[in-house]
Amino acid sequence: MEYIRVTNENIEKEHICCAISNNHDIQVSSKKSWLKERFDDGLVFLKSEQRGKCFIEYIPAENTWNPIVADGYMYIDCLWVAGSFKGHGYSTELLNACIEDSKNKGKKGLCILSAAKKKPFLADPKFLKYKGFAISDEADNGIQLWHLPFTENALPPNFKECGKHPHTDEMGYVLYYTSQCPFNAKYVPVIENIAKEKSIKFKSIHLQSKEDAQNAPTPIGSVKKFVFLEENVSFLVRILI
Repeated sequence: MEYIRVTNENIEKEHICCAISNNHDIQVSSKKSWLKERFDDGLVFLKSEQRGKCFIEYIPAENTWNPIVADGYMYIDCLWVAGSFKGHGYSTELLNACIEDSKNKGKKGLCILSAAKKKPFLADPKFLKYKGFAISDEADNGIQLWHLPFTENALPPNFKECGKHPHTDEMGYVLYYTSQCPFNAKYVPVIENIAKEKSIKFKSIHLQSKEDAQNAPTPIGSVKKFVFLEENVSFLVRILI
């Protein structure tokens, strides 16, 4: 498989895998705008030359949009291989490319989010374990931080307190989200309208800086961020995930 690194120079003509509609689609334009502002922070977006979901996105951990402490690590935002691309070893190729690049940049290791059971918006824990990753921390809601150190003396990364113990004093349903996941641009307004129609107390908070995301009361930064507090939550959860 041949891969293409998306940069500011080619992003307008390249598809971005997780959202492959035209550039006028809100999901595509939102994600591409977010990416353009992250490349100077060291973000790497490596994807298949073919259209489809086959890519890896990673960034130095100090610039990640997650509440973690991982000095010297590279954080993998997303490693996604789906559809006809599955079963051909592309996940391993992309991960190996990330490992090689991270070592060349002097990083201590890699880290990524997962959970005890596979979730559609997080890395597969079985794959991570097979590749040598281990759990370094776990939040109260079961979200796990996994790491792959490159040296024996590399300190394991961990969640900040706000991510390890998700909490908000606001009543109702509170959704924290970023533009890192393109689907948020389309579906957050849908959820807002449904909540209004169902008279569900709901508040969405759009995190628009890495500082806000790194201090958000939730361990998940790259996809959807949830704090569940009252009744009616199960209805919204079924729609969201």
